[in-house]
Amino acid sequence: MDPLSGLEDVLPKGRIVTDADEVGRHGGGIFTYHAPRPPDAVVCPQSRDEVAEVLRFANGRGIPVVPFGEGSSLEAHTIPVRGGISLDLGRMDGIVEVRPDDFVARVQPGVTHERLNAELKEHGLLFPVDPGWDAALGGMAGTNASGTNAVRYGVMRDQVLDLEVVLADGTVMRTGGMAMKSSAGYHLTGLFVGSEGTLGVFTELTLRLYPIPEKVLAARAVFPGIEEAGRAAVAMIRSGMQIGRVELVDARTIEAVNAYKNTDYAVAPTLFLEFSGSEAGVEADVSVARAISEAEGSGGFEFEADEAARERLWEARHEAGLAITRLNPDKKPMTTDVCVPISDLPGALAHARETIAEHGFDGAILGHVGDGNYHAVFPVDVGDEGEMGRAEAVSGRIVRYALERGGTCTGEHGIGSGKIGYLEEEHGDSLPLMRGIKRLVDPNGIMNPGKIFAGEEWPASG
Repeated sequence: MDPLSGLEDVLPKGRIVTDADEVGRHGGGIFTYHAPRPPDAVVCPQSRDEVAEVLRFANGRGIPVVPFGEGSSLEAHTIPVRGGISLDLGRMDGIVEVRPDDFVARVQPGVTHERLNAELKEHGLLFPVDPGWDAALGGMAGTNASGTNAVRYGVMRDQVLDLEVVLADGTVMRTGGMAMKSSAGYHLTGLFVGSEGTLGVFTELTLRLYPIPEKVLAARAVFPGIEEAGRAAVAMIRSGMQIGRVELVDARTIEAVNAYKNTDYAVAPTLFLEFSGSEAGVEADVSVARAISEAEGSGGFEFEADEAARERLWEARHEAGLAITRLNPDKKPMTTDVCVPISDLPGALAHARETIAEHGFDGAILGHVGDGNYHAVFPVDVGDEGEMGRAEAVSGRIVRYALERGGTCTGEHGIGSGKIGYLEEEHGDSLPLMRGIKRLVDPNGIMNPGKIFAGEEWPASG
């Protein structure tokens, strides 16, 4: 008997999508090298109650459920590796409430961060997490997304005040409130943010907002080598300046961006910088940043003051991943994102560059280096076992370099199914507790099985 038989009685007509293109889209990823696996059904709820009904249906039959936002995650989070239901939350895209006096917004999970910021502009407010793709806020919370503004504002976990969550059995709960802080009980909001769809489905998020700065100025600083760029980034952070963004791109990334965006940036390691705050504060910070850059041999420090020019510059940075992919269109990008203590950043960047070159890859390095987080990207032929083996070796060496220095195997992309082994290396002592929490809230193992943990003892039957 078809385990999905009867699903059409749970949702109104039209919410179960069978179009081949849509089913295929939900079984792969925009940027991932991981093997695709289409779901058995794509289900599109439009309310919390419909989400609860779908989960009750699936839980009673042991059917896997994978929450889906925009599908832009890199570690196969939204790929239904055991089939079942891809729960597309794109139709739950309402901005429920904006409370400018409280610096708070309530949104449904399908709202993207760009759409929210467009709505907030009239209030003089912004939501700062910007992962470089117009991702859905529910998915951003699921992976604890970060991005270019993290050095100043923090990551997604720092911005979520409350979640409305539907658990595997259909139970609806809230994890927080609208207050900016609380000491009431366990920090459940922090537990669910970053849980990658393995503990429940977010149906509403309460988010912290910030005033739009008085003045914003962007700049590019070009360096003779990647270590010099890294040292300059570290020095800027140590100086105490209120810098908004510190993004590093290596020479290969600049080549890719120039080809993809028809720009003419100098082909050399570059820091993309943004300063924001009061007029006097920005001027002082820029002066310090220029001096630091010159001390590290910077060959150019160019400004972008007007909004359109700044947007072009950050568009180029945000689309660097796509640009790198276009250099090798017949291959898939393997991306690893580690985070190291800030003092270890220059050495980590040099080590990554040497490791990629030693294994013969045409790789690139870029990242949000203001908080020690960087990405190594190298195209791979997923059908070539030897090449995949070399790629895994590169990723492993980069990750272990970070772990040996007290860093983490992933600064923002998450574990998914691609970094399960590295999570065991990093947090083997706490994995039993994590598994226990998972088993408590999802005893039948229907929530995004095959992610975060290896060899679950309670797999969904599918």
